[in-house]
Amino acid sequence: MEKVESFELDHRYVKAPYVRKCCTLSGKNGDKITKFDLRFVQPNTSEMPTGAMHTIEHLLANYLREFLDEVIDLSPMGCRTGFYLTLWNDRNENEVRIALEKSLKKVITTECVPATNEIQCGNFRDHSLFAAKEYAKLVLKNGINENYIIKNSK
Repeated sequence: MEKVESFELDHRYVKAPYVRKCCTLSGKNGDKITKFDLRFVQPNTSEMPTGAMHTIEHLLANYLREFLDEVIDLSPMGCRTGFYLTLWNDRNENEVRIALEKSLKKVITTECVPATNEIQCGNFRDHSLFAAKEYAKLVLKNGINENYIIKNSK
């Protein structure tokens, strides 16, 4: 059985917030996709409430597409510490970091969350624009770490 990449990451030795390139995969026809870990809060120390997470998902799903081409998907992590971003082709962390920073600045100035109705959203009542803005501010204040791996202190 193929290993799950995120289960191979030792979550004790990372420092959030960060953008981490998880992998670049090649399809049978030579197509490539790249998966990124967009970590907002420290694993096993903090988590985002679902309303904040859901709203950030809606906003970033739109805003990241303004700054990055070939976005396939943005998905929330079940642990509620961040998101997975999947893009076509082999991409680098820096371009994603820049796009995320620009997108989070837009989150802070957002007045209306798109697709928060029963037609376009499967849980349209569970949103918090206020909390989404607070987490966006927190990530920008803390800075998106380029060196997110903490050396094992043993």
